[in-house]
Amino acid sequence: MLRSGGADLTIAGGIREFGRATPGIVAVRDGDRSLTFAALDERSSRLASALLQQGLATGDRVALLCGNRLEYPEIAAGVAKAGLVLVPVNPRLTAPEVDFILRHSGACVLITDDALAGSVPHFPGPVICIGGSSLGPSYETWLATAPATDPWVAVDERDPFCITYTAGTTGDPKGVLISHRSRCLTFYATALEWGLGPGRRTIAVAPMYHGAGFAFAYAAVYCGATVSMLRSFDPQGLLDLIQRERAQSVFLVPTHAQLIRAAVEKVPELPSLDTLYFNAAALPKVLKEWVFEAFPGAGVHELYGSTEAGVVTNLRPPDARRKAGTVGHPWFATQVRIVGPGGQPVAAGEPGELFSRSPYLMNGYHDNPTATAACITGDGFLTSGDIVIADDEGFISIVDRVKDVIITGGVNVYPRDVEEVLLTHGAVAEAAVVGEPDDRWGERVVAYLVCRQPVEAAVLDAHLRARLAGYKVPKEFKVIAALPRNAAGKVLKRELRSTP
Repeated sequence: MLRSGGADLTIAGGIREFGRATPGIVAVRDGDRSLTFAALDERSSRLASALLQQGLATGDRVALLCGNRLEYPEIAAGVAKAGLVLVPVNPRLTAPEVDFILRHSGACVLITDDALAGSVPHFPGPVICIGGSSLGPSYETWLATAPATDPWVAVDERDPFCITYTAGTTGDPKGVLISHRSRCLTFYATALEWGLGPGRRTIAVAPMYHGAGFAFAYAAVYCGATVSMLRSFDPQGLLDLIQRERAQSVFLVPTHAQLIRAAVEKVPELPSLDTLYFNAAALPKVLKEWVFEAFPGAGVHELYGSTEAGVVTNLRPPDARRKAGTVGHPWFATQVRIVGPGGQPVAAGEPGELFSRSPYLMNGYHDNPTATAACITGDGFLTSGDIVIADDEGFISIVDRVKDVIITGGVNVYPRDVEEVLLTHGAVAEAAVVGEPDDRWGERVVAYLVCRQPVEAAVLDAHLRARLAGYKVPKEFKVIAALPRNAAGKVLKRELRSTP
């Protein structure tokens, strides 16, 4: 069988293709700066050449420390053109946290926003600075001296294009190895499902250093659409950008919707916007109803997945209201398995742990075979770590994280059941329910709340007891200014458990 390395899927492919097919179309906007597909193709080739001039070999790692900005897509494409592996780094991390990722990944070169120089630890390799030269040569000067010739380094599509680090629920973060094939198929499926293709426009709202933020922003340029960068989230700023850029498909997390709801009295008409898709956590039913009312012209999708698994399910607009509270059916080319504690499939309506198998799965955890083996079955299914229920039509509802289930007096309490009811009270803006140690019950149910107005614990208690079994009602209500969240917008319940 004939096989050519150039025929393999690579995340540089779309940039090469549209650099020829639609060279004059704008690929990326960032404020008053923009890049056409021809310029994106050329600049990414210069970057690939510049990296190879550093003596890097296929598979070597290049770390990138910056937020959403014009340069992000060209750096990702250039690293891929050179046959290297990207290591995205969260710009909000401290120097010791950045140091761990650089060392653990084995990064040979660091490209950083010069404004983040204070977060860069001592790094033995070359440091290239975007927007300055505090720690090394200026990015623009460095690019200008490199040839604009695409090196066309062959890569196997199943090799990693990046190592992206999880937030680390316990101990150090783990590096997730994501292949070219996995992400390219995700890009194409994203174009099919949420309309990111030639002639379409979107906004990079979620941070691109995170798996979903990168996938849904980069999918635009990979598939011939235009992406506009939102440097930092601001509710009115996002709405203004959607109007100005006439964006059609936009990816958000539930926290974004919550912040828009709190900050904007009325969402303006957005005639261009036809698709909203949400990820990171299930949209509470109350918030989802607000989204329907605030964005009446947009079809609302609710998807579920993880950095390790990619997209697993999607709830599409025709069922968005009828099946609110679920995350839909398995996505394209995805199989799911829901099993009980003994590993046997559970019946419809029964809770079980969700496993999935698809072409989007990670290759494993970098330099951590033990952790990789612990989450993948012998036949290639990856655990989600979530407890779910599938109804008699196959729609999947996320009940809770396995580790977040509260066992109080020997009875299981699923925090999301309690959170959904708390959010039906007008005073409660956000809610997170956790289990905390209790000498009598083993664990007691505790609710952490962000409130719109003062409310007595007794009032909340009565509201819940009218709607939930008594053992599910929190023993304590704690009002805090904001729920701790990671880059994907997921609530960090481990931090709440340690709150005094």
